[in-house]
Amino acid sequence: MEILRFENITKRYGDNTVLDNVTLSIGAGEVFSLLGPSGCGKTTLLRICGGFERPDSGRVILDGVDITDLPPNRREVRTVFQNYALFPHMSVWENVAFGLKTAGMDAKRIAEAVPRYLDLVQLAGFEDRKPGQLSGGQRQRVAIARALINRPKVLLLDEPLAALDLKLRQRMLIELDALHDDVGITFLFVTHDQQEAMSISDHIAVLRGGHVEQIGTPPELYEAPKTSFVAAFIGDTNFFPGTVRRVEGDYCDLEIEDFPTLRLYNDKKIREGGSVHISIRPEKFMISLDKPENIKPNTNLLQGKVEDVVYLGAHTRYWVRVNDWRVAVVKQHYGYALDERRITWGDDVWLRFEADNAYMLDRYAEADENLLLLPDTEDEAATPPDANEVATASTAEGATASTVSGTTP
Repeated sequence: MEILRFENITKRYGDNTVLDNVTLSIGAGEVFSLLGPSGCGKTTLLRICGGFERPDSGRVILDGVDITDLPPNRREVRTVFQNYALFPHMSVWENVAFGLKTAGMDAKRIAEAVPRYLDLVQLAGFEDRKPGQLSGGQRQRVAIARALINRPKVLLLDEPLAALDLKLRQRMLIELDALHDDVGITFLFVTHDQQEAMSISDHIAVLRGGHVEQIGTPPELYEAPKTSFVAAFIGDTNFFPGTVRRVEGDYCDLEIEDFPTLRLYNDKKIREGGSVHISIRPEKFMISLDKPENIKPNTNLLQGKVEDVVYLGAHTRYWVRVNDWRVAVVKQHYGYALDERRITWGDDVWLRFEADNAYMLDRYAEADENLLLLPDTEDEAATPPDANEVATASTAEGATASTVSGTTP
């Protein structure tokens, strides 16, 4: 059941179009995230929902009612701001009660409601403290309790974890998810952090330059990205351009310049001779020192040389040179013996991946290669890089190609 709808929303600031005809439908009771880089329009869309900005065109529909022209205090939505926006001179109790007081609720009902919501966010016993006496995570909980106590139909969260350190962000994500399960209302969550969105969301809209690139569940966006931007922005990937040379049932052979021919699942039903870009996630590759035996049908086998290695605890990242291409590979550590022979720089290795683990893209832009994770390329023959040397960079020479679209039946 739909609770919130953005209908053909356009917003401009001078000559800059921040949102361009954006339409989204959000279901009742779900966590829906707006995800994208800085300047993509996600916060502007949230502010339009909250009534803090007016769209140049389009409508905002809340539970069947057009709220586009209503002021913020007459909308059944509440916002948790990035800086929490707490009153520093008020106690925790007074901050949480503020909305009820301004709405004219009698003192007895306020006295009953405030302890209930402080208990909900695990702040019972903190009633008399001022915001300056609280940690970042505690201040965030106060802001959430203050928003929830008004019983809104939608809670708007504008990058609420951005000011917290990594460990606290991870813990607060778990608490937010549990809180959502308790209260059951719709959360509209704005973030630029892919892991935050993937871990908490029922659905995600990926925005770029004021447009919606793709909407889907976290697994849909990660496993089946429609564009090169979504594939590279959510997680890491490898891009390969190629031409379909043989089609057999649901599978095809893809010919790639200066790279072994690959066997792929032809999910786009591209005919022989058609061109397409594919995305293969690094963890879909299996890497080994010895040539694998008893290979299953529709499994691709490649041989290459390790150029860079970064150990990251739970997994290790490898960059493997296969002909003129650099392939990113991730090996998960299911078990790790300190005395085992480990794959390292300069090793000749074998890569394999199943045909079903490559995904054909609807749209590719070479600029999206700049979003991929690559090691420092300034001194590849020097000492091995550590985790801090992994940076966003452009692909290695010979690993990019011009944009060509797929040919479909």
